[in-house]
Amino acid sequence: MITVLLLVMSVLAGILLGKYFGKRQKLAKNLLILSAGFLITVCLNEVFPQVYSSGAGNGLGIFVIAGVLLQMILEALTKGFEHGHFHHHNEHHILPVALMVGLFIHAFIEGIPLANEEETFSPYLLGIVFHNIPISFILGAFLFNRNGESRSSASYPSLLIIALFALASPLGMLLGNYFNPDLQPYFLAIVGGIFLHISSVIIFESNKNHNIDWLKIGLVILGVSLALMMHLFHHHAH
Repeated sequence: MITVLLLVMSVLAGILLGKYFGKRQKLAKNLLILSAGFLITVCLNEVFPQVYSSGAGNGLGIFVIAGVLLQMILEALTKGFEHGHFHHHNEHHILPVALMVGLFIHAFIEGIPLANEEETFSPYLLGIVFHNIPISFILGAFLFNRNGESRSSASYPSLLIIALFALASPLGMLLGNYFNPDLQPYFLAIVGGIFLHISSVIIFESNKNHNIDWLKIGLVILGVSLALMMHLFHHHAH
């Protein structure tokens, strides 16, 4: 129950930030970079060690690659929305169905491994929560700041979209209960590939003039530091 609450609250928090600060695209980008540093550290420090120490076999790398490829396919639907590229969608002043399908599948798959997480505040869950906030920020900014829609109003479709996205990971977790727990490393490997692709694209996305962006480097280091502190605290607690 706490897991579901954290997942839903992280989406709602991001949506509210997007509603009130949505015009500040630089803020959304900085949140994404911070979360990318956090996410890639969780991926390399927590997810992959858990996958490869599971004893599930030598073919797990294929599932990581499958996760990378899956995310590339999903980005064909979302047009890089989760990287902060929401100008593609702003041009049309509508939220394409393909975008919502891509975001829903992405969040749904992330939820599946949560069914077999033994601890409530696992690093994997916190990685998803941290990752949800900037994506929800962008979604909220798009829904509440488009087509002249006032900040105080929210159309019925907008509320439906928010509800669907907020419930995507919990629904994935619900489905995960019906899978054999032995499949956990394979689902984690797929999500690890998704995390790796998203975070590396955000981090390594080149600047316009290929100059050193010290703010970006600082945000990545901050994200990595937060994840390392969580890693140390988590292992000290055990």
